[in-house]
Amino acid sequence: MNKLLKIICKNNNKEVLVKPGTSLLDLLNILHLNNQHQYIAAYVNNKSKDLNYLLYENKSVRFIDTTHYEGSRVYYRTLFFLLYKAVKDLYPQAVLKIEHSIARGFYFTVNDTDEVKNRHIAIKQRIHELTAQDIPIVYDRYRREEAEEIYKDNGQTDKVKLLETRKRLYVTIYQMADVFGDFYGPMAPSSGYIRLFDIAPFCEGFYLSIPQRKNPDRLDVMEKRDKMFEVFKRHKEWINILEVSNIGSLNSAILENKSSLLIKIGEVLQEKLIAQIADQISERNRKGVKIILISGPSSSGKTTFSNRLNIELYIFGLKPLILSMDNYFVDRENTPLDENGEHDYESIDALDLELFNRHLNSLVSGNEVEVPIFDFHSGKRQPHGVKLKMEKNSILIIEGIHALNPQLTAQVSDDIKYKIYVSALTSVSMDNLSRISTTDNRLLRRIVRDSKYRNHTALQTLQRWESVRRGEEKYIFPYQEEADFMFNSALFFELSVLKKYAEPLLLSVPDTSEEYSEARRLLSMLDFFLPIDDQQIPPTSIIREFIGGSSFSY
Repeated sequence: MNKLLKIICKNNNKEVLVKPGTSLLDLLNILHLNNQHQYIAAYVNNKSKDLNYLLYENKSVRFIDTTHYEGSRVYYRTLFFLLYKAVKDLYPQAVLKIEHSIARGFYFTVNDTDEVKNRHIAIKQRIHELTAQDIPIVYDRYRREEAEEIYKDNGQTDKVKLLETRKRLYVTIYQMADVFGDFYGPMAPSSGYIRLFDIAPFCEGFYLSIPQRKNPDRLDVMEKRDKMFEVFKRHKEWINILEVSNIGSLNSAILENKSSLLIKIGEVLQEKLIAQIADQISERNRKGVKIILISGPSSSGKTTFSNRLNIELYIFGLKPLILSMDNYFVDRENTPLDENGEHDYESIDALDLELFNRHLNSLVSGNEVEVPIFDFHSGKRQPHGVKLKMEKNSILIIEGIHALNPQLTAQVSDDIKYKIYVSALTSVSMDNLSRISTTDNRLLRRIVRDSKYRNHTALQTLQRWESVRRGEEKYIFPYQEEADFMFNSALFFELSVLKKYAEPLLLSVPDTSEEYSEARRLLSMLDFFLPIDDQQIPPTSIIREFIGGSSFSY
């Protein structure tokens, strides 16, 4: 007789005995958990698993819904799978590509020789039919050679190339009816879990709307992000020319000893863009622009970008002056409080906006200003600081999370401002149906940098990341379209470089922590990349800000 398993459910802190081979779905039925939203996946010993997972040992289990960040990933992975089947059913010769995230949804294209009017309506209707059928989504493990044959038979050459450059004995593949795929993470148990989405024409493709994470009964509203879309479009053109649009093609280039060439091309493309920005600033300076405002989310490489821009501006005969927002913090006791009653140092109201704007107007008028110094130890602003004065060829550079918020410089004329948004907008995808999020790109940068320069473990960085993201959503992302220029600081080869630095840090995350699953997910993603040696990366590269060896001071 089989011994019963002891399963600890973290949702209600209760222990239950089950038979070996019990699935997580069966366990849910046994537990009768009450939850506002449908559970879509679970953490088993802090590893993310789909609900078809079978239990054969004593485990701890925590069920998650789509309000959890991993639950939302499971939802859109499954939605992508349904989208793939719908397109394959309707247009068998078409190639579906999930290009990238845009605003609060995803942009995808359907390319074939036939142009079909109102194609999005047919695709949406077909997905609704598939969800109504509640088709099981199951997985199995195949030898790599078998997996390659499955993908070849289905015309998924992008997945074949990835398998060919990532030599593994076995591969996990999901199946839904007659379609196969791997979206590099757990899926929902069946098509019926997808209940809310929308598809609308957008640019040369379509916009896929997904539910709000905090309120999954409502769709996120499509927001206008024309400037952001143009950045993605530009970089797509670059990587298509270089033929490194996905990991498989990037790995192939590495195997062909083209790493050095890729590094040189990537750096030249960024240098060209920075020179273009400096050229625009120089032109506008002649028309009165005196202030450059630079913003972007965490680990975007803003500091290196600013240093490189400074050099380019000197070439155009301009003399940059740096003004730090940090010195304009109000005294600590006057700092606004957040919803938890804690000091909210990221709030724009933590700054003395009146003094800041007065100093800006004085500086651009040619007057000398004594910039205060904020003492972080005492939490007080010291009135006697550094004296600044702008000369005829001076231009003021201000970098910070609020730089693009109109409230920051509300008392300064817009005619004298030039605004730049910097972010690592990842341009390499896993394959046609699985993109790599810009957030993951920045998180890996931060994990490496925090370890090297701040003595923080990967666990500590992961624990802080959700709070960092909330601040970005509140204070940075709403204003990104205010920018005159958006700069993509991502280098298409950088995850191959970060790999050797990030992997040992992620492996150190203990399996007893809730962040263990996130560490394993990032490790699984990095596992697909072949490494690139960083010796040929120049000291002025943005990636040096994170791995070390930069010629700039930080």
